[in-house]
Formats: sequence, C-alpha cells, structure tokens
Amino acid sequence: WVTLYLVLLFAIPSRLVFAPLGSAGAPSMLFGLASAMLWILAQLWRPFGGTPSRRPIRLALSFFLVSVGISYVAAMLRPIDGDEISPADLALIVAVSWSGILLTAHDGLSTRRDVETIVRRFSLAGGLMALMGLVQYVMRQPLIDRISIPGLTAVSGVDSFFRSGQVRISGTATHPIEFGALLSILLPLALHGALHPAGRGVIRRWFPAVTIALALALSMSRSAYVGLAVALAVLLWGWPRRLAWSVGSVVALGGAALSLAIPNLFRAVRSMFITAKDDPSITSRTDSYAVALQFFQDAPVFGRGLGTFLPKYRIFDNNYLGLLVSGGLVGTVAFVAIPVTAMVVLARRRRQWTDPRSTDLALSLMAGIAAGSVSLAFFDGFAFPMTMGTFFLTLGTAGALIRVHREDPPPAHGDEPRDELVGAAAATDGHGEISAA
Repeated sequence: WVTLYLVLLFAIPSRLVFAPLGSAGAPSMLFGLASAMLWILAQLWRPFGGTPSRRPIRLALSFFLVSVGISYVAAMLRPIDGDEISPADLALIVAVSWSGILLTAHDGLSTRRDVETIVRRFSLAGGLMALMGLVQYVMRQPLIDRISIPGLTAVSGVDSFFRSGQVRISGTATHPIEFGALLSILLPLALHGALHPAGRGVIRRWFPAVTIALALALSMSRSAYVGLAVALAVLLWGWPRRLAWSVGSVVALGGAALSLAIPNLFRAVRSMFITAKDDPSITSRTDSYAVALQFFQDAPVFGRGLGTFLPKYRIFDNNYLGLLVSGGLVGTVAFVAIPVTAMVVLARRRRQWTDPRSTDLALSLMAGIAAGSVSLAFFDGFAFPMTMGTFFLTLGTAGALIRVHREDPPPAHGDEPRDELVGAAAATDGHGEISAA
C-alpha cells in the first residue's frame, strides 16, 4: 500500500491532476485521503478494552489536526473573502491526506522487515527521481512536459529553470526548490541502505545514494544545500568516528572533483551565498517578517485559517511564517512538535537499542526529518505536495520503527549481514554497534 503511494507521489508529475477536482485531484492526494479513511475504519474495527501503547508521534499529529480544525472553524465564522473559502477547504483536505499516509505507515508497517523494505523503496524512488533530474541537466530540458497520462490534466505549465547560467533541475517535482528539499530528506535513508547491504549488490545499494547526492550538488538551490548540510551534520555527529571520517572525506573529494569538472557550477554556488544579502529572493524573505507580524497580530492564537492567506496578499517563501499567519501560534507550535517529537523519541530509543541496523536507521530518519524541517524555512512547503508527502511519510516511518522495535525485537548481531565499512567502524567504538561518536 505504501509502495503504491510512492509510485503515485514520485512517478506522476505534481502538476497532473484529475481536472474536476482541481488542486485536490492529484493522485497521491486522493490516495492519502483513502489511506486516512482506511486507517479510521481500522481503528473502529479494533477490539475495545486493550491498553493502548504510547505513540507520541501520532499524539503530536492529533494536536496539529485539532488546531487545523479549530482554525478552519474560526475562518468560516469571521467575515471572509469569497476567494479564501475554496483554498481553506483544500488546506483541510490536504492536511487529512498527509496525515492519512503518516498514520498508515505508522501503524501499517507491522515488522522491522516491513520498515526496512519501505526505506529501501523510498530511497529507490528518490534515486530514480534524482536520475531524472540528472538527465534534465544533461539535456537542458524539463522533459516532464512530454509526460501525458490519460484522465489527468496539467494545472500549470513547465518552465526550464536557469540560475546564473546553470540549469535548475526539478525531476517530476513542481519546482527545483521542492526537488532539492525532498532529496535532502531522502539522502540519509539512501546512505543507510548503502551501508547495510541486506544481500544486495554494490550497484543496487549505492545507486540511490550516489544519484541523490549528485543531483543535490547540481540542484542550484540554497534550501537544498542547507538541507544537505543539516542532514550530513546529523549523520556525522551520530556515526562512529571512522565511518564519519570516511564519508566526510568522500564528500570533500567529491565536491572538489565536481568543482573541477564543472567550474561554472562552483562559482555559481559560491556566488549564491556570498551575494545572498543582495539577492531579491533573500530580501523578499527578510522583508516578510514585518508583514507577517502585522497579520499575526490580527489572529495570534489560531490564525486566520489554514490556506486563507493567498499568494496575491504576499508570498513569504517561509513555511513557518505562513503557518504562523494562517494557523496562529497554536498551529505553528503543534506542527513543529511533530518532527521535534519524532527526533527526540528516535534519539532516546537509539541510545537504548543495541542492534546496529536499527540504531543507524534511527539516525538516518533523524537526519532526514531535521533536513526537511530546516528546508521548510526557505519555501512554502504546504504549497508543494511532493515535499510534504515525503516529509509526512518519513515521519510515519519513524513512528513505525519505534513501534515495531518494541513489538518485533531485533535478531542477534550475527544474524544479519553488515557492510564491512560499518562493521569496522562499529568495532572501533568497542560495543559492536553504531553509536554516537
């Protein structure tokens, strides 16, 4: 079921929807709604009387959904512009859809093997999407404008994005920023799959990680580079010293080789950060703080209603600023609490677990969630379904890992194959496990 969602999310360009449903008609969006309905039916089918286990991520999500509901009611009760009603309805539907896939993964992945399988398929989907981006870079064409699926209609055109003379690749995503953000979430998961073979060959193991890393390097997106830096920082912090030094050296050498092979790319990336203070895209973000504060003061608790702050008013290019205005302080805190809860619980469980594969997967999920959370500060993530679908599915996978590790204890260390690099690095820590350096 979750695999089918991955296919719908990554293989079908975000701009293709069922025309009668408008923006709510994306296949992945409808699949998320179906997942939410099935999850509710599954909860109703469960026998009563049992003692529910503690599931903090699911609890944090419930607080966010309640805040969204209250914000929606508040928006409908105030004098509201007619143009804001449909976007408010859509925002409510979208929140339920993303929550549906989170809950389906959280409670539907029943074993550790299921979790590992989804992580591998998740990484493969990201690798194939990255490969699409690399082909776009070589051909200097978007290519996805040639994709046509019977029954689906394009709600937006396809632009060939350039920045400082370099192609801004986007894969099947709506925008290069979305492309870079979701790949920064998936890179840690791809590295986990590469370092833990599970009987797979070298090419199958490393294809997702290598293609994702290369696509990120060529993405020409600040948010992608910041997300990549955050993901690598978390991984290097948690990996054993030997593994951290090995990967860090490979990253440094790879970056140097890429700058020599494509010198214009290196100069363009350096210019993006050196001249950031003069970049209109940066100044528009910084100028948005005062505007956001004015709107926030009008409805500080639950906001003006999720989805009701239209682009014609202002484009913040900061998901948290937009959420502060539309969802208020309660909605913003409730949303931030979901990834924070996931990372805190994963960090605690990771210190308790002794299975190397589980501890490394927990670290990889922490890195992906951290990268996604930081990336949302650089664009309006709620307007990009592929990024948010990836983010919520990652959160659901984290919840599933926490749950199944308690219900399905891991095998002894010797029962699973390990990559030689991981095994050697773990041995240097003296415990036979991957632990914080």
